[in-house]
Amino acid sequence: MAQIDNLLDIFLQPGELFVADSGYQIRTILGSCVSITLWHPETGLGGMSHFLLPTRGKKVKHDELDGRYGDEALQLMMSDLRARGVEPQECQAKIFGGGNMFPGMGNASGIKVGHRNGLAAREMLRQHNIQVITESLFGIGHRQIIFDLSRGDVWARQVKPTQQELDALPKLESGS
Repeated sequence: MAQIDNLLDIFLQPGELFVADSGYQIRTILGSCVSITLWHPETGLGGMSHFLLPTRGKKVKHDELDGRYGDEALQLMMSDLRARGVEPQECQAKIFGGGNMFPGMGNASGIKVGHRNGLAAREMLRQHNIQVITESLFGIGHRQIIFDLSRGDVWARQVKPTQQELDALPKLESGS
């Protein structure tokens, strides 16, 4: 995925977020992680997160917030937008990711982390009265994401694992 026009290119690693003006594009690669994009059409300001888990489960002070957790990443993005004069409720939200990276492998909770991340993103935005205008969630494999802040467009390409990659995963024995 290439750089769009003359926009400055930012690549997010897991746990990072970035809020900026229309001179930027933000990219990332998501497996079970989820990205929320927020974009304000009138100002061209927006941001994107790349979170690993919905929440850390314990309360922390604002200056200790961590972008690895969805609820905290959203708080940080909203705070950054407000500092630039944008109310998050006036933004358009898009949600991406939550893919199943290990199909066929079970887990103790019975629900995959990617699915939990996607459901949490929907709920967090609903609780903050931020309208979700589109999403690309779940499925098998990872996604490549590009967010063009100059227009608010987000491109997502889902890449499913090859059969060879699936065959290389450890097989779970069924109990008897």
